[in-house]
Amino acid sequence: MRRSGIPSLAAGALSALAAWGCAPDAPPAQETMPPNDPTVDAPSIQATNAFYYYRDLDAAWAFYTEVMGLETVADFGFARILRVAPTSYLTLVDVERGMHDGDEPKSATLALVTDDPEGWWTYLNEVGVPMRAELGEVDRTRPHNGFVAVDPEGYFLEFERFNPHDENVALLPRLAEAAPLGPAAGVRSRRPAELTIQATVQWLYYDDIDAVLAWYEGLLDTRLLVDQGWAKVVQVSPTGFLGFVDGTRGLHQATEEKAVTVAFFTHEIDGWWERVMARGVPLRSQEIGDESGRVRTFVGYDPGGYFLEWDAFLVLEENAVLLEYLGSPRGGA
Repeated sequence: MRRSGIPSLAAGALSALAAWGCAPDAPPAQETMPPNDPTVDAPSIQATNAFYYYRDLDAAWAFYTEVMGLETVADFGFARILRVAPTSYLTLVDVERGMHDGDEPKSATLALVTDDPEGWWTYLNEVGVPMRAELGEVDRTRPHNGFVAVDPEGYFLEFERFNPHDENVALLPRLAEAAPLGPAAGVRSRRPAELTIQATVQWLYYDDIDAVLAWYEGLLDTRLLVDQGWAKVVQVSPTGFLGFVDGTRGLHQATEEKAVTVAFFTHEIDGWWERVMARGVPLRSQEIGDESGRVRTFVGYDPGGYFLEWDAFLVLEENAVLLEYLGSPRGGA
């Protein structure tokens, strides 16, 4: 994660999705969560996902497929799920069907972890993608190198390489375990085949990252993996990571509203419901919902007000590709 020297871009954000299509409610005040019980394992998470919201869904989808070369693994019309890395997804949502309006700040940055930020920099400049932060001089003695691009409606995409460095000792073996993804087969994209994505880090922005880290460690049964001081990273799925950033030093400030929902794809949604209830996580609804007969889902709130969603996909033809990647013949049934 690179530090920004100027205030964050707060241009017209859309808003987070909870239950896939309701008007937003303010999250309730957080209570202190019980300490993690090391004898009780958290249910599994197959993949991480971020919901981003667009006024022009078709234009955003064209960018992520034709320019970024991502595969569409499920298309629900108002929401399209794209595979970014082996267990990392991005869902594009029509703002008219999402949970937030079009004026909320986009207080999130999706980092695409790659071995070749230089190649991505050259390619994205050639196709005219606007930039928020330049690549600059590449120094592999630094913990990381990268740059920040801007998608069609203002979301930040960070292309980042984590270099061999003391700061990354615990992270690099995790990244080496998964095969990077190149441009998806069958997608008409200009992305060169050699440009791959290893993993994603969803950067989120807070006033108190130490408290947030402890909260997520307890809820997700995970541990600090990378400590940059003002930014901290934990692992959630094999290629899906969360990063907690000091809102006074990152690309964005900590904001009350945010145009993102952080989601977890799971085969064990009932187990997660029980864990979330037991730990007192504030919830948007008091039961697991059903989204149009496609997904079993529920939504809670983290200490900074980010929406957290758990999704289990049902065994349907329109979910077949996604379920195959998630390795579940049963899905959420």
